[in-house]
Amino acid sequence: MTVTPFNPRALLAESRLGVLATIKADGRPQLSPVQPFYDQRSNILYVSTNEGLAKTANLRRDPRAALEVTSADGLSWATAEGTVTLTGPGTDRHGPEVEALVDYYRAAAGEHPDWDEYRSVMVNDRRMLITMPVDRVYGATIG
Repeated sequence: MTVTPFNPRALLAESRLGVLATIKADGRPQLSPVQPFYDQRSNILYVSTNEGLAKTANLRRDPRAALEVTSADGLSWATAEGTVTLTGPGTDRHGPEVEALVDYYRAAAGEHPDWDEYRSVMVNDRRMLITMPVDRVYGATIG
C-alpha cells in the first residue's frame, strides 16, 4: 500500500471555499467566508471582494491575513498566511483594476461568456481583488 503524503498547497489549490481571517481595530480576528483561488506556480492567493466590507477596511489598516480551507470530507485542512495587496475598485471598465479582476477570473474559471457584462458588473459592484503572496502554509489530515 502506497501512502501519498499530505500536501496542504494542493488542498489550497483545489478548494473554492474558505474562511479569510483579518484583524479588527481592537485586535480580534474577523472571519469572512470567501471563494479563493490559489495559484501554486506563483504561490499567490486571490480573492475577489467588494469595497466597503469589514475585511477590506481591516486589510487597509493591517494587511496581514490568513485563509483556511478544508477538504470536502472535513478530514484535511490547510492554512495560508501572508500580507495582502488590495487592487480596486475600478471606475474604468478597461482600467488596470478591472483588468486585474479579468486576469483573476481567467486563471480561476477560464473564459467568461460575456466580458463586457463582467467588466460592467465589476465596476458597478465596486469589486476589488485581494492578492496575497503566501508566506507560510501549514495543515494536516486525519487518518
